[in-house]
Amino acid sequence: MTSAADTIIAEVGKVIKGKDEIIKKVLATIIAGGHILLEDIPGVGKTTMATAFAKAMSMDYNRVQFTPDVLPSDIMGFSMYNAKTGDFEYREGSAFCNLFLADEINRTSPKTQAALLEMMEEKHVTVDAVTRDLPKPFTVIATENPIGSAGTQMLPESQLDRFMIRLTMGYPSHEAAIAILKGQEFNPISSVGQVISREELLELQDKANCLPVHDSIIEYIVDIVEATRSSEYFSLGASPRGANAILRLSRAVAVIEGRRYVTPGDIAFILDDVLGHRVKLSTKARANGFGVPEALTEIKKNIKVPRT
Repeated sequence: MTSAADTIIAEVGKVIKGKDEIIKKVLATIIAGGHILLEDIPGVGKTTMATAFAKAMSMDYNRVQFTPDVLPSDIMGFSMYNAKTGDFEYREGSAFCNLFLADEINRTSPKTQAALLEMMEEKHVTVDAVTRDLPKPFTVIATENPIGSAGTQMLPESQLDRFMIRLTMGYPSHEAAIAILKGQEFNPISSVGQVISREELLELQDKANCLPVHDSIIEYIVDIVEATRSSEYFSLGASPRGANAILRLSRAVAVIEGRRYVTPGDIAFILDDVLGHRVKLSTKARANGFGVPEALTEIKKNIKVPRT
């Protein structure tokens, strides 16, 4: 593992105990230039993790607690009339940052959810027919509570597909829970130090984007994605954007590991989390007691793993 990535994981690990694998996947997604959906119960450290990453990677950070009265203009910005100049002046919304935390995204209106689509896909916003670029780098970390649907709006497939990865942190282990309580004597976020600058993060993103990938690895990714569309275990298969997400994220994992090439192991590390929110299980899969990991395991049995 590269020294910078190792140090970032260690710094975030100061406040998120026992979740190094989740931290590594979030880091890989940021390096890949993607967005993260954290689907979990309240109180397991989703917001703390986002704050820790912002500190460790020198990113400007904004958080919006999504509620039914949050408007698209709160996120994208708006034009306000200036009586002194007689002109309309643009005021930036909360999305103008490097790391945007959309807390409980499923509690706001579909109209406000849709405002995120353009900025997540194209990294800019359009207000009053004027397009403005968002800062670089730009990552969205959105959270949603899967338990309790009162007052929530389900995210449409088009928006779910914009998230490169969906993760679940889960409860801490017994040992991690003890370490968390022991650390409550001080503010743990204050212990997180800066590891890299924004410029260095952009260099890591460029390095991952330019990492060469062997044709056999690319064909392996396409074979898996196409198999989700024809398999009897899925009623909805993954989109081409899903295949692109696997490629980009596996490149980032290779960079974190300090390698100049992608292996099938890199793909296996992130596959379930990349495709889990892009596919729908069929009735047969559910009847067999399969979840997405089990269904993917079944279709991979008939796909040749490339040699590295």
